[in-house]
Amino acid sequence: MTDQQRYEQFLNDFETLVNMDSSSDNLDGVYEVALYLAARLEALGLKAEVTRQGEDGVPCLKACTPSRNGRYDFMFLGHMDTVFPTGEALRRPFSIKGDRAHGPGANDMKGGLLLAVNVVERLKEEGALEGLAICLAFNGDEETGSRNSRQWIEDAAADCDRVLVFEPCRPGFRYVVNRKGGYRVRVTARGVSSHAGADPEKGVNAVVELAHQIGRINALNRPGSGITAQCTVISGGDKTNIVPDEASVDVDVRYSTMDEMREADAFFKTLSEETLLPGASVEVALRGQRPPLQSSPESEQLWQQLRRAAEKQGIDAGAISTGGCSDGNWTAAMGIPTIDGMGPVGENSHRVDEYMELKSIIPAITVVAELCKKAVSEAT
Repeated sequence: MTDQQRYEQFLNDFETLVNMDSSSDNLDGVYEVALYLAARLEALGLKAEVTRQGEDGVPCLKACTPSRNGRYDFMFLGHMDTVFPTGEALRRPFSIKGDRAHGPGANDMKGGLLLAVNVVERLKEEGALEGLAICLAFNGDEETGSRNSRQWIEDAAADCDRVLVFEPCRPGFRYVVNRKGGYRVRVTARGVSSHAGADPEKGVNAVVELAHQIGRINALNRPGSGITAQCTVISGGDKTNIVPDEASVDVDVRYSTMDEMREADAFFKTLSEETLLPGASVEVALRGQRPPLQSSPESEQLWQQLRRAAEKQGIDAGAISTGGCSDGNWTAAMGIPTIDGMGPVGENSHRVDEYMELKSIIPAITVVAELCKKAVSEAT
């Protein structure tokens, strides 16, 4: 297949995938995406399996070439869900404007899923796939924290020597070698309700208590620290003439290292122990914790192999760190060399103006294919 033929096939598949609504809560839509990709991979000779994971039955796709004594040289990791609600594909379908592709999930990350499939296809056409063992794992709930699929990902990754995450590459071919970890916290303050005018002294104001705790949380945002703690959604009170007995805030917490993660964990445990108002109580609920993706000597070696593969294509690739999380955080924490941002180049994820650069498709496929061949040959 020529590069032009591959490009045209990519666009046909891409339009089909982007026009499938696959919000994290639309399990039927995610399942449709999984079946489409499974069919593409089975046509290449891979054994594909679509399963339902976790208590919510989230669709996940695993497709593998024959292993090497039960192990795989690479895991290609990605997610099939998007942040956009059902109906978004009808309102804002796949489109091309100039050299950019648009549509829900075009950048994050249906382009990356399709690129991973095309890498396998190219390796097969070149006769190189027989010398490689590759496992593709695409889950359906990454955008909501991978609560249902985390164990499935880790079980699959345990048999893999390297992980490539096909989240979008950043403009200028900037690949992700470090990601912050993070989690969401809901802090709930409870007090005692009373009449705000007649008996305020009988009440314990939960909003005041929460405001005190928000000030403490905000102090985590210290200059020079990798920890950030952003209070984002707040609620409290019912009527203006009633002292509120409950108030809550959602906090987005991020950190760069495991030590910072432990520091943040320890801090939030202190909130319930240090209340401002007598009679008030504070409850902290942590959700969706992910460790940071930190570079290691092994991942640095993989990055240098990637950089050289890109250089041969005339690409001056760069390595970046980002505050966003991905499922690569899980695999890196397992000690597996992990590089992220392996998809096509794009920007503005989670926004209606997200886009993918069409001119990056073929170079990105070539770079990843060359990396796979080079990494394995240098290891033998």
